[in-house]
Amino acid sequence: MKKIKILHIITRFDKGGSAENTLLTVIGLDKERYDVTMAYGPSTESLMSESEAWANRIDQERAKSAGVKLILIPELIRSISPIKDFKAFLKIFLLIKREKYTIIHTHTSKAGILGRWAAIFAGIPIIIHTPHGHAFTGYFGRFVTYIFILIERITAIFTDTIITLTDRCKKEHIEFKITPPEKFRTIHSGVEMERFFNLNIDTENKRRSLGITNGYHVVGTIGRFTPIKGHKYLIDAIKIVSEKIADVRFIFVGEGPLRLNLIKQAESLGVIDKILFLGWREDVPEILSIIDLFVLTSLYEGMGKVFIEAMIMEKPVVATRVGGVQDIVRDGEDGILIPVKESVRLAEAIITLLEDKDKRKKMGKSGKVHASLYSDKAMVAKIDRLYNDWIQEKGER
Repeated sequence: MKKIKILHIITRFDKGGSAENTLLTVIGLDKERYDVTMAYGPSTESLMSESEAWANRIDQERAKSAGVKLILIPELIRSISPIKDFKAFLKIFLLIKREKYTIIHTHTSKAGILGRWAAIFAGIPIIIHTPHGHAFTGYFGRFVTYIFILIERITAIFTDTIITLTDRCKKEHIEFKITPPEKFRTIHSGVEMERFFNLNIDTENKRRSLGITNGYHVVGTIGRFTPIKGHKYLIDAIKIVSEKIADVRFIFVGEGPLRLNLIKQAESLGVIDKILFLGWREDVPEILSIIDLFVLTSLYEGMGKVFIEAMIMEKPVVATRVGGVQDIVRDGEDGILIPVKESVRLAEAIITLLEDKDKRKKMGKSGKVHASLYSDKAMVAKIDRLYNDWIQEKGER
């Protein structure tokens, strides 16, 4: 039986949620049925630290070991660059024409525009796009945002399905009149549940290895150090929390261009001794096992699969009430949702949970039950069914 050729295209193959979602998809697809290739950009804009670059190399080897072909397109960068954008478009177009794919599946905004138009001009029968959120608010000025929305609307005409990570994200796309409701399908981002099951972790020893005194409260956050993640509001909140609760430490897992800014902010507020900057880690389940609660203060999130990882480890969540987060973290059940950019409210929520062990435990158990619905296998199975629906619809075998 001839395999169905699929090309996934993404701008940055780093440790961000969209890249990890795409990685799990290309790894999980049945290689007996699909011939899978992933084209990606150089991630130079990610300003990777050595720890992130190391973790990224491991991800690339995982993909290759799973039978995924990887193609680097150096010009496929996230920022707008007319010359590089045209070169990237041309390279994608020539790749598509040469390999004669049946399905083009694009991810994120820039790759979504260039990749889909290359597929359109190449006459590809099935075109799928996953935006992993959207850039309709909070990223650009009014004029640039309008142009971007207009381009998305035009491109969506030639797109067979747009996959949104949550129903809320689907609703937002519809409100911006990107395309009619029938073109959307919600498929939640998946988490490798096996990484978080049947763990045998000595939490006291793990805390000691990080220099955390036994009996201290520990709060964790995981994410790239970029403006959209709102880490600076968390550091402001740490100042307030530490004045109320002295025996507390905050673990920051991640890297990014704002790392030095965040360190300087923590130093200026006198809370640098309260924070451990750990870089990217391969032992995320172990890190999550030693925290009392998880915090993420994003200005926008398409979904936030890291919440699922924390919840599957029975950790209550404090998060901003933005995007798809509201569909994943149920306010008052799995954690506490707060308004965006409000450090005082953030601090109050953290203090409330640190001072109430029973509430933490109750929310943690509730979150684990809810998070169990979001496995990587379930995600890949739904994407496979979507592909199969279009293969049947268009008569592609």
